[in-house]
Amino acid sequence: MPSVSAIRPTRPVFPVVVTLLSLALTGLFLAGGARAADAESPVDWQSWSPAVFERADREDKLVLLDLGAVWCHWCHVMDRETYANPDVAAYLAEHYVAVKVDQDRRPDLANRFRDYGWPATIVFNAGGTEIVKRAGYIPPEKFMRLLTAIVADPSPEAATRTDTVDEFVGSPLLTETVRDELLDMHERSYDWDNGGLDLAQKFLDRDSVEYALREAWQGDEREARKARQTLDASYNLIDPVWGGIYQYSTGGDWHYPHFEKIMTSQAGYLRIYALAYAQWQDPDDLRAARGTIDYLNTFLSGPDGAFYTSQDADVIPGQHSAGYFEKGDEARRQEGIPRVDTHRYARENGWAIEALTRFHDATGDTAALDRARQAARWVLAERRLPGGGFRHDANDPAGPYLGDSLAMGRACLSLYRSTAERPWLDCATGAAGFIDRHFRQHGAGFITSVAEPGVPVAPAARIEENISVTRFANLLHHYTGDPAWRTLAEHGMRYLATPAIATARVEEAGILLADQELARAPRHFTIVGAKDDPQARALYRLALAEPGDYKRIEWWDREEGPLPNPDVQYPATDRAAAYVCTDKRCSLPAFDGDRYADVIARLTHPADSDNRPTED
Repeated sequence: MPSVSAIRPTRPVFPVVVTLLSLALTGLFLAGGARAADAESPVDWQSWSPAVFERADREDKLVLLDLGAVWCHWCHVMDRETYANPDVAAYLAEHYVAVKVDQDRRPDLANRFRDYGWPATIVFNAGGTEIVKRAGYIPPEKFMRLLTAIVADPSPEAATRTDTVDEFVGSPLLTETVRDELLDMHERSYDWDNGGLDLAQKFLDRDSVEYALREAWQGDEREARKARQTLDASYNLIDPVWGGIYQYSTGGDWHYPHFEKIMTSQAGYLRIYALAYAQWQDPDDLRAARGTIDYLNTFLSGPDGAFYTSQDADVIPGQHSAGYFEKGDEARRQEGIPRVDTHRYARENGWAIEALTRFHDATGDTAALDRARQAARWVLAERRLPGGGFRHDANDPAGPYLGDSLAMGRACLSLYRSTAERPWLDCATGAAGFIDRHFRQHGAGFITSVAEPGVPVAPAARIEENISVTRFANLLHHYTGDPAWRTLAEHGMRYLATPAIATARVEEAGILLADQELARAPRHFTIVGAKDDPQARALYRLALAEPGDYKRIEWWDREEGPLPNPDVQYPATDRAAAYVCTDKRCSLPAFDGDRYADVIARLTHPADSDNRPTED
């Protein structure tokens, strides 16, 4: 079969990344991430709190929430053109209590309204009932018509399907009907002309690409082509000068990027590029991953080892920057550098840590692992809560939020897999216990935040977070043998398997991934030998580099006592030995890398497939 590169019409261009010192000298990093228009705005902006609804009730007003992001171009435009309009400001003062929130700082609100994009405009009555939700920039004249129409008739608009689900399925696995519908959605939603989902906005949907990679590894050539085409197309979102991933492209293809660089994109793409490289050993995936790490280390790294949150889309807030990003390094510097939000959130650091460990596992890059450890130690020291969970920031206005404990739980489990250092597994189980105690929703699933006292807007459940909890808890069950984590995973899956939730959106390949994982045990690799034994280290490195993310990899140094989940009895040998188990059998010991690779291939690799896409 031809190589992966044989199906590419062009080769991607990868960046040369500048140094952090030169950036620091510009003085353009944004401490705290406040939205720049706030101080000069004629609108009397309030913070989200119980007092907002008390005031609205007392003054017979509505509550308007402007939910945006410090990195968001259209948020800047709306601040500059719409909220700066004196007629808009006056009408808001008369009829509304206006609230402005940075969505990165408030994951509870961000997750509730994420589908509306930023800026999101939401209007509530004083009792917390949602009346209107609108997505994106609204010009002043249109905004005035909307505000006056709501005042004239403050009746709530229809709720969405997932807003109204209150009964969940009893089984923690998908029915055949729902599974078939999800598979059909996965197929129908693909854009064969351009790659990625068939949407006006182009981005690398991580779950759909991971699902395609998994099916490709099983020999599905059609899914292999989906994954390869989308990965190749996503290279267009890499900044060719400084590196880093632009958030998405408009226009139905990959050539009109929005230039903000947010951590969810950096970490999410890095993780997928690492998984793709482990599977296909394609040098372009490796370069894309390395360039992303260079960007993180250059632009989004603090001096204390923690990661920052985002970099703005605009050099001057509200002014398009396409021309700026067409320039080279020196010309950009002459104009300035887009601001970096220096908040150090536990959630964003967890995402970066997990992605870096995946890169280490695929490549053996110890610098990436060291960087992941450094960030994790900072978060443990600065963001950990009593009981094993994590706060979002140094001082949170509400919370705790599910995303922080979830991201750090996954990060710690990933560090345990990469290092076999048991304190990381303790961190993961602590986070899982915190999730169970604080975010478990009645019936099924997990809510995004602890309820905020006095605020009449209840926290919501989010599909993405429930997929992530389900997969994390299930894998943690296999590492520890503790049935509580399997129960936690099944609680999440009952939410996801509910038809109105599973099929509510364009594509939910993450639910297919979770369903597959709950139905079978992960591939299980165990190395038995001393941690300072070079042969044991080599065997462990080989297991880490195996394709796929659904793996259980353990290193048993008998001096440390039994494994956390001693469900397999390994014989005593006079030298380091390696084993691989499936849900049906375990191998005999292998004592060298070539033999172990052969055993892994015979027991776990799909037959008659080199796992690569071919030409039509």
